[in-house]
Amino acid sequence: MPARSYSTSTTGESSPSFVYVVDDDESMRYSLCNLLNSVGLRVEAFESSQEFLAFPKRDVPSCLILDVRLRGESGLTFQQELLQSGLNIPILFMTGFGNMEMSVKAMKAGAVDFLAKPFRQQDMLDAVAQALAKDSKRIAADHSTTALRVAYGSLTLREQQVMALVVAGLLNKQIASELNVSEITVKVHRARAMKKMTAHSLADLIHKANALGINSRSRSPESQGRPKANV
Repeated sequence: MPARSYSTSTTGESSPSFVYVVDDDESMRYSLCNLLNSVGLRVEAFESSQEFLAFPKRDVPSCLILDVRLRGESGLTFQQELLQSGLNIPILFMTGFGNMEMSVKAMKAGAVDFLAKPFRQQDMLDAVAQALAKDSKRIAADHSTTALRVAYGSLTLREQQVMALVVAGLLNKQIASELNVSEITVKVHRARAMKKMTAHSLADLIHKANALGINSRSRSPESQGRPKANV
């Protein structure tokens, strides 16, 4: 079997998920590809971590099945390298030489599971399903945050200032005094900020602001180093 393998789902439609396998044992790569293909998952198998890193990744739910002991390298060390590189992908470890200390170390670093060879096929399929579900949630959260950043970026500076003060708990009258504008002006900016952020309530606006890290009066005119002005 070649070091790399690709397949589509058994239903004839492409699976929205990818499973990557890194193991220097050719027979294990072949076995895992067949197992995962049998339930309609797309698989890419590699002989080394470097081959895996060189392969272009897709922004779809994915997971990595990684052998603890690779030829000339450690799977646990590679896990740390992935964490440091910012590549967020759930990892399932497998090993024929595992021990409790290895398992604890891998799990503390975020591994989804640690399977000892030989493992039950269903145990592997269950672990993969759990890992893909975890990555699906991460991707959804990332996309949601990106959309929030775009919406926040569409606000004017004054709308951002008003939003920050609203989130900080100030009333319209207090915000007007803080920014040296009329209360009517505050209401206009507040309404525009709510609309652009697609916030349906104050609680919704606060939730979205917290997701963006806006939870204080850090964007008031004073903290911006700008003088108050009538706007």
